[in-house]
Amino acid sequence: MLGVAILGVAWLPSLLEKYPLSYPILFIGLGMAAYTLPLGLPPADPFEHPKLVTHLSELCVIVALTGTGLKIDRPFSLVAWRTPLRLVLVLMVITIAGITLAGITLAGLALPSAVLLAACLAPTDPVLAGDVQVGDPGEGREDNVRFALTGEAGLNDGLAFPFVYLALALLPAALPLSARLIEWAWMDVLYRIGAGVMLGWLSGLFLSYLIFNLPKKISLKSSAYGFVALAVTLISYGLTELVHGYGFLAVFVAAITLRGRERKHEYHKQMHAFTDQMERLLIVVILILFGGAIAGGLLAPLTWQGMLIGLLLVLVLRPLGGLLTLIGSRRVNMAERSVISFFGIRGIGSIFYLAYALDKAEFPQARQLWAILAFTMLVSIGLHGVLATPIMNWLDRRHGRKIAAELSESEEAEKAKVATAE
Repeated sequence: MLGVAILGVAWLPSLLEKYPLSYPILFIGLGMAAYTLPLGLPPADPFEHPKLVTHLSELCVIVALTGTGLKIDRPFSLVAWRTPLRLVLVLMVITIAGITLAGITLAGLALPSAVLLAACLAPTDPVLAGDVQVGDPGEGREDNVRFALTGEAGLNDGLAFPFVYLALALLPAALPLSARLIEWAWMDVLYRIGAGVMLGWLSGLFLSYLIFNLPKKISLKSSAYGFVALAVTLISYGLTELVHGYGFLAVFVAAITLRGRERKHEYHKQMHAFTDQMERLLIVVILILFGGAIAGGLLAPLTWQGMLIGLLLVLVLRPLGGLLTLIGSRRVNMAERSVISFFGIRGIGSIFYLAYALDKAEFPQARQLWAILAFTMLVSIGLHGVLATPIMNWLDRRHGRKIAAELSESEEAEKAKVATAE
């Protein structure tokens, strides 16, 4: 089954490129079909294999974050990255507040469970959002929309972690709530974010020296480029986790730092190609197991209130919050704001956060949290997967017409100058 799925992931992205359908939908369907048949497959229930779910999704996310950072051509600066930073620092907080409120009022979730659900669903996914992200390194497919969505997906997978720890801090414990919140503020917010950014930057600088300067003295075969990309991922992640920083954030920062050195070097394409292949391989396994979990009853505890939370996030909170967040932005026009606000795909990162938190502590209504998360992922993957290709094609045609009009105006102005001179 895995062999067929891997063969499919090699061809499906190219076959479906022009059609309103994304390959993750098909692999979830394959998993559901396979687990419905009497094949004797091991149970895919995340409650039975919490460690496996945590580490498999963790590995998939960090590999995806490396690939995401390597393919962004735009150098980092607060001005150039203003749009994705707004989406992460403003929209994500608005989304978390909205989902928390909806979880408490609509589904009757306890406060820790509502905050955990919000923290899991708020970040967009770098794994399943390939159809709306920038192209390969140096390819040039980096318009405002694709850049904003790619930068957001890379940043918010690390910056959503403090809210997971907030949910853990809100659980009953021996320490008073005030003491737990103070520790959360300085440790889980300030220290862990700072450690993630600093160690990611230092790892990127050190590894860029090894990759770009050392081969001038010691020959490095092109077949080793992919292993270097995996080394960048694991070293930056492992070092940061050892000092209790946010490894997700460190991996993305390291990849951005690495991409900033020798920007046009062929290494970037080779390393991105390897991470892309690894990411797709891991996606195949996770999506088949996700489909199997759904077939095994993962959605059984889902209520109409839980469904409403998922629909509210995908259809109201994300689009409306995105439009409000980007008000006054001069870098993106209204059409671009609408597309950015709509495409907030939820996926593998959400699975990791929920599995991680439930492995750390017992939360009330845990199975209901998995059901709401799974339903929201299905809606997001289905809706965004179907609409991604036609909407992005429309946006590309619109950009093409705009560029053509600007060129035409420029030519007319030049002709007018020549006529005046004559």
